[in-house]
Amino acid sequence: MTVSARFIGSEIYRGSSYGDWHPLRVPRVSTVMDLARALGWLPAESYIRSPRARPAALHAFHTPEYVSALLAAEEAQTVSPRIRERHHLGTPANPVFAEMYRRPATGVGGALLAGELLRQGGRLHLPGGGTHHGLPDRANGFCYLNDPVFAILSLKAHGARRVAYVDIDAHHCDGVEAGFARDPETLLVSTHEENRWPRTGAVEEEGAGQVFNLPIPSGAGDDAMALARDRVILPAVAAFRPDAIVLQCGADALLEDPQSRLAMSGHAHLDVLRALLPLAPRFVLMGGGGYNPWGVGRLWTAAWGVLSGREIPERLPGPAQAVLRGLEWRGQKRVKMPPEAWLTSLVDPPRPGAIPDMLRARVAALEARLVAWV
Repeated sequence: MTVSARFIGSEIYRGSSYGDWHPLRVPRVSTVMDLARALGWLPAESYIRSPRARPAALHAFHTPEYVSALLAAEEAQTVSPRIRERHHLGTPANPVFAEMYRRPATGVGGALLAGELLRQGGRLHLPGGGTHHGLPDRANGFCYLNDPVFAILSLKAHGARRVAYVDIDAHHCDGVEAGFARDPETLLVSTHEENRWPRTGAVEEEGAGQVFNLPIPSGAGDDAMALARDRVILPAVAAFRPDAIVLQCGADALLEDPQSRLAMSGHAHLDVLRALLPLAPRFVLMGGGGYNPWGVGRLWTAAWGVLSGREIPERLPGPAQAVLRGLEWRGQKRVKMPPEAWLTSLVDPPRPGAIPDMLRARVAALEARLVAWV
């Protein structure tokens, strides 16, 4: 049975790239749009073209000086050494490219629209969102603007008093934590690979008491995420009683992703999504990390299927397979020919994996904090 859900997308993601050498050279949002349409999951009435945020709107989190520098860098297609040093623009991680303002501003525009569209409740997918590293005065970790921050602000501006932000990306959400760690009306829960850049998000980081970080050891699979889901994520969100939930569903915790050493299948992410959906009347699902074009495209399409109440097929029909067979991963030497499963299915078989004692100890520590917090 399908349910009412909306999808915010844009064609800007189809043609823009951080550069042929950058991890974000791969197609992502455009693949999700094409796959969803090939499956019949994205009728015209469900699709909304994302607006682009105006510069003044960005000042709610980013400094005017940084926004001006980002605009100027896109126009000039170069930055001075001073701007590079101060705002981290034109670096290997955050390069100058043709749409370096317009593309992230489109993600923020969708995030701002999300709060408005969900004023009366509902579900919304923003796969171009999830840039959770952006900081007020500088680009950070491939993220020029922080659209999750703007989604939270917009939800609050349109009637959601308490917002739970859950992040299951392989990298810690340092930018979102910088924005809301001291806000008692925002819950932050993050699972991320330990000792992975930006190397923040320790269990001990508490903020004002509503920040719960769980570093997960390298090599962990679906069972590790299930433990985190059942004993940290769900208890924290349920106790918080949010008016809205934002889930950042980064795909880089998948086994096949080159930017982490976690070993999960898409089932880990989808089971978190399914479990969170009943816990708030407003729900925003975002993208995030994900650097294998087949992995990220399949996962975020499957997540849209869950959000909108579709049944995920065991084998994709021909038109959907054609989308996946048409993908390229230029410059990647590890995968010369994608496995057949990447071309014919949305979700790989479960990857249970062992649960290290260290992870159990961290979960127990967070459970103790939850008891004291509640």
